[in-house]
Amino acid sequence: MLELVWLIPALPLAGFLLLVVFGRRLGEPGAGWLATAAMGGSFAATLVVFLGLIDRPGDDRFFTQTLFEWVPSGDLSVDAGFLVDPLSISFALFITGVATLIHLYSIGYMHGDPNFSKFFIYLNLFAFSMLLLVLGDNLLLTFLGWEGVGTCSYLLISFWFTDKNNASAGKKAFVTNRIGDWGFMVAMFLVFVTIGSLSYVDLLGAADGGQIAAVTATGIVLLLLVGAIGKSAQVPLFVWLPDAMAGPTPVSALIHAATMVTAGVYLLVRVNPVIASSFGWTPDVIAWVGVITALVAATIALAQNDIKKVLAYSTVSQLGFMFFAIGSGAYVAAVFHVITHAFFKALLFLGSGSVIHAMHEEQDMRRMGGLRKFLPITSVTFIIGWLAIAGVPPFAGFWSKDEILLYAWNNNVAIWAAGSLAALLTAFYMSRQVFMVFFGESRWHEPIPAEVPAAAAVADDATSEAGGNEDAEVDPETGDAEPADVPDHAEREHALPADFTPHESPWTMTLPLVVLAVPAVIAGGLNLPFTKDLHFFEHFLEPSLFGNEAVLTGGAGTKWFVAGASIVIALVGILAAAAVYLKRRLSPEPFEQKAFAEGWWIDSTFARLVGGPGTAVFNAADWFDRTIIDGTVNGVASGVRAGGTALRVLQTGLARTYALSIVVGAVLIAAWFLTRASL
Repeated sequence: MLELVWLIPALPLAGFLLLVVFGRRLGEPGAGWLATAAMGGSFAATLVVFLGLIDRPGDDRFFTQTLFEWVPSGDLSVDAGFLVDPLSISFALFITGVATLIHLYSIGYMHGDPNFSKFFIYLNLFAFSMLLLVLGDNLLLTFLGWEGVGTCSYLLISFWFTDKNNASAGKKAFVTNRIGDWGFMVAMFLVFVTIGSLSYVDLLGAADGGQIAAVTATGIVLLLLVGAIGKSAQVPLFVWLPDAMAGPTPVSALIHAATMVTAGVYLLVRVNPVIASSFGWTPDVIAWVGVITALVAATIALAQNDIKKVLAYSTVSQLGFMFFAIGSGAYVAAVFHVITHAFFKALLFLGSGSVIHAMHEEQDMRRMGGLRKFLPITSVTFIIGWLAIAGVPPFAGFWSKDEILLYAWNNNVAIWAAGSLAALLTAFYMSRQVFMVFFGESRWHEPIPAEVPAAAAVADDATSEAGGNEDAEVDPETGDAEPADVPDHAEREHALPADFTPHESPWTMTLPLVVLAVPAVIAGGLNLPFTKDLHFFEHFLEPSLFGNEAVLTGGAGTKWFVAGASIVIALVGILAAAAVYLKRRLSPEPFEQKAFAEGWWIDSTFARLVGGPGTAVFNAADWFDRTIIDGTVNGVASGVRAGGTALRVLQTGLARTYALSIVVGAVLIAAWFLTRASL
């Protein structure tokens, strides 16, 4: 059964190739059903391989399949092959399962889009790349999948590229990820120089056997951490993910909730023996990167009004939890949270897409409210996702998050405290979102305060409809027209018709919500904390961890204290949000600080640096490249050409001239010898 592992990535690859050739001919919905069938087949193949894996004894759950020799180059020999072990198959299971549901959801969501078939081409290619990333048996094959998902994210985020914001968001994701990719590449170079191989079997075996020096292992881990920070949107490279919400909602669910952004977590867990061989402060660096990210993103989410941006910053924050779990030695908890997060965050993103669909593409939560009675399926499933991410038992998110906090308490109380504060903020801002969208009075027919850009956009639209405004000024930097008198705050006119009523989404969109809601409730059963016999996922994952999982030193009392604190934190966050946004007993102003709304000015600072000093550096580098580098190359070529032109006069084509040259040369040589002899 394990021999069928090649089918897992092959089926979405086949779907991609078929859609490239026949996609336009199949059209809507045929192209969508073909892509969904390819992903469903991949999920079925993954189940078969999973059953074959658990049929083996625990120590024997490590299988490699070599397809062919891929890169034979001197001392470097890299095969194209797959590694099947508990870690890779765990990721493959939720990737294929969640991706199948998202493909099905997309059939309804993308209805009527002129590029319907192209969207599913990109989805299948993305799924293939992600599966290659987690199943590849060496760093180079993982890097190929790593770059593949990066390319597909660019294509999918900027899918509606005629909108300038969407196109910019795609480019931003692509460029930001390249910074992290540099770290991954240099780490591969260091690994090859150290052990002469890029194979995971060789790398993990060498690290587990103590054959890699601590300083080298530290260098490898820190470089891979740079790659993981870029791909998994950690501080300071998290700025691309919130902007990526410009893409279609299924893209947000697939790439930024369940798959691509967890690639960094997979990579760090995969090289856990290398982390164990590094200096003791290396895991602390990973942990602090994670906990700082969790806190920063959680505070920013408090003040967001776009329904998808709240979830985007929530994803960044939850990824931070996974990172500080890894830094605390809680590899099982990190992967456990990856799996539960895949279910409830995909559910929340798809639920937000259903809300947006019902609201005629409106994403501002201030224009929603009271949707619970109009969208019964969407609201119930979204509420399940909310309770899961808020950490309310018995929903899945409670068990995985509580386990992370338990290991954090065991490792560093300061990290536990910061993580607990992030958990409190998570419960608060997710409750805020649910109360603003599904509860209270409906607000879709009410104008709301808008910031200057929105007001300017409305004024620009009105100006264009009126045939232009001669009094409008022109921004000298952007060239955009600025309305003559735009107040600091204005009320936007609601674009919805007067008789508008929200409606539930079609079954192709609601069925995935119902299916995802089930594991969002019960997936915590994978690793219950009560007794060792209930640590099913921990026992399954053991062969991939080489005994590097941290050992808890506290007793049952510590576990109950941390669990009780987690429950209290979740309830306090929910009740506080209810007091502010449901009961209106408290003002929201203390929670919706301008610093939060502006993302602590991190993104804008990057923009100023890149647009100011950065531009000067880039221009200088461009001048150096064109003038010095290209000038040197072109100068050598010009010199050779000039020399050749000068020597051409000696090539007359006359035999007499050549004979005379030979005689003259012979005379000169004879004279030289005679002179030497006389001396």
